Amino acid sequence: MAYWLFKTEPDTFSIDTLCDLNRSCWEGVRNYQARNMLRDQVKLGDEVLIYHSSCKDVGVVGIAKVVTDAYPDHFQFDPDSEYFDPKASQESPRWWMVDIEYVCHLPYLSLQKMKAMPELAAMPLVKKGNRLSVMPVSDQEWSTIMSLTGRGDG
Repeated sequence: MAYWLFKTEPDTFSIDTLCDLNRSCWEGVRNYQARNMLRDQVKLGDEVLIYHSSCKDVGVVGIAKVVTDAYPDHFQFDPDSEYFDPKASQESPRWWMVDIEYVCHLPYLSLQKMKAMPELAAMPLVKKGNRLSVMPVSDQEWSTIMSLTGRGDG
């Protein structure tokens, strides 16, 4: 099992939305590096930190679990979708997604607090210029975040 951090804008899709739905596809990833991680590395059973971005209170807000392996993002084929990609085809999809399931809310953990933790200094999230919406989280980083949010070792 691996750990991941998925960024989402809470005005579009929040941890509360995921809680209400219980399960959802994680669509709309349109960065090749993030797409490659979703397609090639994110696996059934992996755990995910849900991170609210592009809002007043950016930070970790919950946990989800990956409940499917990657499959083609069907929105790339829909001309009415904001995620439509005219270069994609059923025979050669360009974009992938996974389904995730709500696990729990976490006490809000701000990016500012995470940046102040030496144990998280190597985490891609806290490094300047990293804007990926999907990124790996090491076992040690996961454990640190679980401790900071009162969940012990996860």
